[in-house]
Amino acid sequence: MTKLWQADDAARIVRPPSIDDDKYRRGVVGIHTGSPAYPGAAMLGVEGAWRAGAGMVRYSGPVTADLILQRRPETVIGAGRVGAWVIGSGTDPAARSAADTAELRRILSESAPVVVDAGALDLVVGAQAPLVLTPHAGEFSRLIESLALDASGDREADAAALAARLNAVVLLKGHDTVVVDPSGDLAHVRAATAWLATAGAGDVLAGVIGTVIAQNPDAPLRDVAATAAWLHGRAATIAAAADSGPGRPIVALDVAEALPSAVAEVLA
Repeated sequence: MTKLWQADDAARIVRPPSIDDDKYRRGVVGIHTGSPAYPGAAMLGVEGAWRAGAGMVRYSGPVTADLILQRRPETVIGAGRVGAWVIGSGTDPAARSAADTAELRRILSESAPVVVDAGALDLVVGAQAPLVLTPHAGEFSRLIESLALDASGDREADAAALAARLNAVVLLKGHDTVVVDPSGDLAHVRAATAWLATAGAGDVLAGVIGTVIAQNPDAPLRDVAATAAWLHGRAATIAAAADSGPGRPIVALDVAEALPSAVAEVLA
């Protein structure tokens, strides 16, 4: 089944906190992203997770804790109990240390769902954790090639083939984002503004997906990932003031800061 994901679909997944919720029930996201070369990716992922409504965000990656805490002092430094992981943003497999590789493999071997972005996509074969892969077009092509899959050039068909091969949800980023599960159940999420095509926006998206997964442990991963992509796109439209005109330039942090407004619209 193919579906265009819209606000009413997102409203089935996004929920307000109840009076009985604590920070754990509101979703704990573990983030192991960034590198000395790309520390901003870690900061943007953390920001996206918090702004999407996480009850707690843990950061355990290689970026200096002081940088994370300067921007988001609420963040807990170090690994611990999580409902979902986000890994790979802002990393380069060629520059990854043996210790970091071992930690990523540990995360991928456990039971918590993992959002796998960018520089961790090379580690997904054989992973035991439920997976949401978030490649852009170039990363997607390299992953298809590394697995010796026959690429047809059809984004839907190729994403579905990759999802089936890796038993993962694949979220193929683009203006028309394709989200497909291993059974071939597919959704499209169409960005309402082209201003979203900006560096770091994918790092924010990874954090948002982590939060929505952690808050909805029983929901299908395809539905959760599509909802996160919809919220991310709606936040970009709000930040760019593009509802009734061409809008204005934005940066990734603007998208993160508009996420609470996007969540509020869905809840309303």
